Order: sequence, then C-alpha cells, then structure tokens
Amino acid sequence: MAECGASGSGSSGDSLDKSITLPPDEIFRNLENAKRFAIDIGGSLTKLAYYSTVQHKVAKVRSFDHSGKDAEQDHEPPYEISVQEEVTARLHFVKFENTYIEACLDFIKDHLVNTETKVIQATGGGAYKFKDLIEEKLQLKVDKEDVMTCLIKGCNFVLKNIPHEAFVYQKDADPEFRFQTNHPNIFPYLLVNIGSGVSIVKVETEDRFEWIGGSSIGGGTFWGLGALLTKTKKFDELLHLASKGQHTNVDMLVQDIYGGAHQTLGLSGNLIASSFGKSATADKEFSKEDMAKSLLHMISNDIGQLACLYARLHCLDRVYFGGFFIRGHPVTMRTITYSINFFSKGEVQALFLRHEGYLGAIGAFLKGAEQDNPNQYSWGENYAGSSGLMSSSPELCPTQRARSGTFDLLEMDRLERPLVSLPLLLDPPSYVPDTVDLTDDALARKYWLTCFEEALDGVVKRAVASQPGSVDAAERAEKFRQKYWNKLQTLRHQPFAYGTLTVRSLLDTREHCLNEFNFPDPYSKVKQKDNGVALKCFQRVVHSLDALGWEERQLALVKGLLAGNVFDWGAKAVSEVLESDPQFGFEEAKKKLQERPWLVDSYSKWLQRLKGPPHKCALIFADNSGVDVILGVFPFVRELLSRGTEVILACNSGPALNDVTHSEALLVAERVAAMDAVVCSALREERLLLVQTGSSSPCLDLSRLDKGLAVLVRERGADLVVIEGMGRAVHTNYHAALRCESLKLAVLKNSWLAERLGGRLFSVIFKYEVPAE
Repeated sequence: MAECGASGSGSSGDSLDKSITLPPDEIFRNLENAKRFAIDIGGSLTKLAYYSTVQHKVAKVRSFDHSGKDAEQDHEPPYEISVQEEVTARLHFVKFENTYIEACLDFIKDHLVNTETKVIQATGGGAYKFKDLIEEKLQLKVDKEDVMTCLIKGCNFVLKNIPHEAFVYQKDADPEFRFQTNHPNIFPYLLVNIGSGVSIVKVETEDRFEWIGGSSIGGGTFWGLGALLTKTKKFDELLHLASKGQHTNVDMLVQDIYGGAHQTLGLSGNLIASSFGKSATADKEFSKEDMAKSLLHMISNDIGQLACLYARLHCLDRVYFGGFFIRGHPVTMRTITYSINFFSKGEVQALFLRHEGYLGAIGAFLKGAEQDNPNQYSWGENYAGSSGLMSSSPELCPTQRARSGTFDLLEMDRLERPLVSLPLLLDPPSYVPDTVDLTDDALARKYWLTCFEEALDGVVKRAVASQPGSVDAAERAEKFRQKYWNKLQTLRHQPFAYGTLTVRSLLDTREHCLNEFNFPDPYSKVKQKDNGVALKCFQRVVHSLDALGWEERQLALVKGLLAGNVFDWGAKAVSEVLESDPQFGFEEAKKKLQERPWLVDSYSKWLQRLKGPPHKCALIFADNSGVDVILGVFPFVRELLSRGTEVILACNSGPALNDVTHSEALLVAERVAAMDAVVCSALREERLLLVQTGSSSPCLDLSRLDKGLAVLVRERGADLVVIEGMGRAVHTNYHAALRCESLKLAVLKNSWLAERLGGRLFSVIFKYEVPAE
C-alpha cells in the first residue's frame, strides 16, 4: 500500500484517479500483456488475479567466433556480452474495496490488449452479485468456481512457493509477527476459514481435502451481535472498539465466583467463567468497547476450542486460520492464538498466512489455468511489485485502519525451473537459511538498513555505467533509487513486510528493483574484464602450486580460495580498494588475509581428513567471478579431481552483483580446459559437471535449489559440500546442518559483522564440519 500522485488518461482512468491515491498503471501493472483473469469478490473486498507476460532485458554471454582468424587477440575479452529481450510469466494480484469495482473494471477494459481468454474465473459471494457488471464491462463470460476448492488451491500454492508465508502472532513481541519455515511437505494440515460462519477443512494432498466440521458462530455472528449491542454497523469499527475495551467489566471470571483460582480444577482466577456473565446482575450500562471486547473473546474462544478439538481428533499440529474475520487484524489473531494455546496446552499452534486475503483469487486463477499446468513450475514473490504485510494495529498505525484509498498488491514471477530442497540437508523441516533475523535483532536491523541506504549511490552509479549507450539509463536508475529507497523505509517501520527480514531479503529486494528498471546485470562488463585478467594468470598460479610439496600445497589452495573470495564488488571495503588501486591482485589479496589461527579455524582437521581416502563427489557452490572462481575455485577443483573426487560446480542461474553465473562459468571452464589437461579430461569424461543453482541471489537458500542439481547430487552420491563466500556461508548457511561433510569458508569484508563475530576486517572463517554418527 503506497501513496503517490495520481495520473492517467481516458474518462474511466480519470474517475479511478480521483478515487485513489496511487496511479492506476502502478496498480494494474503490465495490463496490456494480460492473458487470463480471475476474481474473488467478498463482502467488502475484491481480489483480482491476472497472468501477464513480462518483457525485460537480460545480459547473455557467448564465446567469440574465431573462424577465419589465426588466433584470438591477447587483448580481447574472454567472451562477448549481448543484451537481449526475454519474455517471462508473472502473476498479478490486486486487492481493493468493493466500492472501487466499477472504476477498476472500466480502467481494465480500456487497457486490455492481448487477452487470450473469453472467460473470467470468479469465486466468493460477490461473484453472483457482480456477475452482470463484470460481463458487461470486460466482455468476458463469468465462470463461477467453488469457494472452498479455490481457497485450498490458493493455500497450497502460497505454502509451496513463498518461504515465509505462515506466521504465529505474539502479542507482546516486537514485532508481533514470527514467521515459520515452511515444511518441505506441506500436507496434511487443517484450514479453519472464519467467514460468516466457520468451515474446518482437512487437507491431505493437492487434490484431496474434506470438510470435517464447522460452526454457525463465526465472523457474521460477531458482526451481527456487535451491531445490535453497539449500534456500530462497520466490521472494522467494531474491531476498533474491541481493541479499546476491557472484557472483565462484562465477563464473569473464575475469581468472581470462587474469590480466586479454583485449585482443585487448576483454573486461574482471571479465566473467563461466563461470557457476558456480569450483565445479568449488574445494574449499570456497559460501554460499547467493553461489550465488543467480550463478544470477540466469546466467539474467538469458541472457534479456538472447536479447531483444537478437530486438530487433536485428526492428529494434526498445523492449523491455518483465514477468512474475513482474521484479515490481518491483530486483535482477532491475538484472541484466536490465546484460545488455541489454552485449549491445546501449547501442543497446537495457531498459524496465520501473510497472503491469506488472496487465497480465493489465487485458487480461482489456478482452476482456470489448469491446461497450462502452473503447478509444474516454481514461483517467487517479486518484492519490487508487492506491497508486503502491513500492521493494521489501531494502536500502532491508526492511519492504516482507514483502508479506503489503499490498494494491496502481490506479484509472483514464474521461475524457469522447479526448485526443491538439497537432499543433503540433515533435517529439511528445521533448516533456516539465514544466520541473523533482522526482524528480531533491532541493532543489526538498524545497521544493515543504513548500510544499504548508504550503498545506494554506488549501485545507481554502477547501473548507469553498465549501459553507456542508453539515453534513458540515468532516468531509469533514478527510478530504481526511489523505488528501493521507499522499500527500505517501509522495512524500517514494518520489518515483517516480506516475511523474516534478513540481509538476504535486502539483497534480493535490490536485485528485484534493478530488474524492474531494466538493469539485469550491472556488473556484466566488470565480470567480463575480471575473468579475462584472471584467466591470463591461471597457468602461472597452477604451476607454482604444482611445485609445492603436498602439505604445503593444501594450505596454499585454501589460502587461494580465501584470497579469491576477497574480490567481492558487493563489499564496500573491497570495492573502494578495487576502484582506487587497479593493480590490486591475487597476491595483494593474500596479504590482506588474517594470519592463522583464523577467527574460525578447522584447517588442521581438514588437512587430517585429506590424508584419508578421497571423497566420492564434491558439490561446490561458487561465489564471485574473476580471481575468485578462476584462481581460487578452479585450482581447488583441480586438486580434488586429481585425488579421484568427482566435482559438481554450482553457480547462480541469474546475475547478482559480481557473482559468477552458470553461463559465464561454462565459458570460463572452456578456457581453463584449453590450458589444463586435468580440467579438460574431467569435463570430457563428465567427472566435472557445471550446473545452475536456480538462484539469482548473492546468498544461498538450500531449500530452494534447481531440481536438476538435486537429482545430480543424489545420482553422484555427493559426500562433501563446499560453500564459499560471505553471502552463502556467513549471512546464510553458517548454522546449516548437513548429512555429509561440509566446508564453509569466507573472508569477512564488513567490519561491523567482523566485530560482531569477534574478529576484524578480513578475518577468516574456515569451518570444516563432520556430521555426528
């Protein structure tokens, strides 16, 4: 939900502009390429879903064609870069109040160009009420879908594709949202949908679910009785009254009956013995606030006990709550959480969903798109185009209680390949990629948000410099700056907006915003140059390594990996050196490294292991281009290959900072193989395999990796995982537990982080771990 000046054209656009505070083309983004629609209309909110194709620029790399030339020129870069247009798929979801539905439909009608469908899938009670209006405005036939089927399909979709979708609500915590790591297998679970009444559904698989119970006492009961008691007709106003009320003025407590706690039954004195119990005997008027609060407790406790009984009956410990009664309201989440916790004695958790309001629209869309099989793909939230979760607490944010004039957006990008967990994770359900939760750690949050703000000028400068031939690069870079700056300000006030706030999510949000304004790979030219320089040094480095004795060589290889890892353009301490001293190279980087013993130093243990039998197969996650991958990683890979270990070298699928991409690594490997017989034969015999991770992030989430990589890890029996770099081995995966041996190594290139870990700038992490038997 954002605010900015309105603009638009056409009569319907003008009417929409007058009624809202966000330009319509920023709400209904990419509408001219919309292909298919779905809509979910509730009692007060409309949720529109549409699928569009998004055209954006990508930097492609390929070998030079040297046919007809005697030899490649010495000054020539190692490969060429071309910028091409690529078309990807995106899902858009827009949530707005029903009062805007006509103006929104007019705007959509005026901007529809390429829609492929003559049908719009519709669900929700309002689908009947607004059927004629939709068909008249959009000239699309309304195809009604079953509400519960849509809810379940939508719930499955968000749980599978959005890692921090589910959260628990903790009343006294700051912030109040605690996000859960999604279980790799989301089934079975209980969905408690609190609309006018309550429906309780057991979900066992993608297509198998059953209604197992419910109640007529639900959100409609609270609204209806609340209106009678308080003369307040609006649901949100009723909740606002409840948030200010004191239910003990109306409810009879255990202590009111027994004078204190009931020791025999183990009931505390402040437990509600009878809802509205005092109103029968007290000779006084009760405030609207107190009555609304008592009513809320009464209905929430009833629903909580019912949900708890069904969860126990069906042996389920995951219970998700949704429906208009919840809708992100802290006061309802608080009472439901208390009730579930009380009746289950803490054994069952009340879970809420970040995108709960979109479930019906997502499900209706998926029903209409079944022929495209959207479930065969993985999807990722596009932070650049999504509003994020808002705290609607009346105490915290009064301006957000009045929701008129605000639109909520969610965008999901289709990923080219399905993502799965790394098979080598020790316990996938408990795996948490990120080392520090910035949502929780206020000091770290303040530091990193400021750090990213201060780095923004440099990123803008780099983006413009990466496109010297573009006339509008500076203008687009300025738009990127504004967008990312706004995201950072949102996260200052609402750190929970996109799930758990981490350094990884800040980096990913920046990449999403760069892509949004067609800066697909600002470091492509830097990487091309760095790779060219490093390739010229490869043979000299390898010859000097080969001249060393075995034990001396092992330490030199590790120091080479660490020195290579210094070359990280994303670290301010390094980029300043690289920009001011063009002669700074591999040997200079080695001198920067902390002397042994390192901050974390398992090297002796690693050396001892190398004296034993070779590993069967090593999976190595590479980090930076240039010196890092060519002079650090490849000599290390070469040594493993010489020992008889197969190697899977995993690189990013898409660009992020100066990290090496899979397509760049393929070209680099080709050039290395031309100079080195060990690498050449290993590539030819498929003992060295280069694969993509499925990621475009400077960090690494081992629960969302390319399915092809996971299959290969299983097939080859990988028994060693090497993760290098600050983003992949410190910001993420520092505590990751694996089923096989692992090496996590990095150079700390941020002084604040180094101090926090008890070190200093350029301290070394060398963590060799062996799983317990």
